[in-house]
Amino acid sequence: MADALVVIQKVAKILWTIFLALLYSLEGLIWALIPYKFLKHKDVGGEVVLITGAGSGLGRMMALRFASLGSTLVLWDVNKTGNDETLKQIEALGGQAYAYVCNCSDNEEVYKVAAQVKEDVGDVTILINNAGVVAGKQLIDAPDNLIKRTMDVNVTAHFWTLKAFLPTMLARNHGHVVTIASLAGHFGTKGLVEYCASKFGAVGIDESLRFEILENNKTGVKTTVICPYFINTGMFDGVVSKEPWILPILEPEYVIDNIMEAVLTNTEMVVLPKTMWLLTYLKPILSSRAMLLLHKYSGMDCTMDDFKGRDKKD
Repeated sequence: MADALVVIQKVAKILWTIFLALLYSLEGLIWALIPYKFLKHKDVGGEVVLITGAGSGLGRMMALRFASLGSTLVLWDVNKTGNDETLKQIEALGGQAYAYVCNCSDNEEVYKVAAQVKEDVGDVTILINNAGVVAGKQLIDAPDNLIKRTMDVNVTAHFWTLKAFLPTMLARNHGHVVTIASLAGHFGTKGLVEYCASKFGAVGIDESLRFEILENNKTGVKTTVICPYFINTGMFDGVVSKEPWILPILEPEYVIDNIMEAVLTNTEMVVLPKTMWLLTYLKPILSSRAMLLLHKYSGMDCTMDDFKGRDKKD
């Protein structure tokens, strides 16, 4: 009798867990479909926002947006010229910003510059891991140094910036970690093996970190991961979309709008274009042959064939 009761309790627990998982999934889907304008927006005026890769592209655009909302910007980039230009543009708007040259893939340099930031500016309350690079070659053609560089910049660097700034956020139970990942963090693609691996890692960091934060009851520290398709910023120059009505090359302004709205509404994950949400949900139940078929139909099998990348002078 006792054994039967134990079995009943275990079955009941399994069924209850499944029910709650389905209920929470439905809740998440509903929230994902609600337009940002109907969600509560937080005030980021006075927040200290650190952006890696702030010297160009999305990094610069995010910095300008946050500055316009009254945030204090901390700009990190290996490119001093580009970073200083971002600083000038923020100051021209009447904003406040501090620029630092920092190689985020070097943990010792990250910790050294982070200590300087704390002394000069104070505690970072919004950390945006944005810096990224790509080799743009098939795996057997990619030089070892480019593979290592992609992994170091796109994923390993996140560990160092998180270890530098997350402890204060947790101690204060206030902060936000934003991971600029990619749709390539959910779907593997020919010609992007090392890039996809790094972005899968970035998505994994965000998900695992979110669980650590929640399980430590630090509900005031939020996380957001952004997963866009190719963006027209120069990094993926030469890439074309075979089916732009499904997978368009995204304009930077559209991506920035979604990033800002996601941060201001504490949205956990954004997939762009939004039509890819469905495939993200279906992927776990699709076979490799089904995924290959979709790759070929969408043109993902040849999208990198004419890849050029950003001009090294940029």
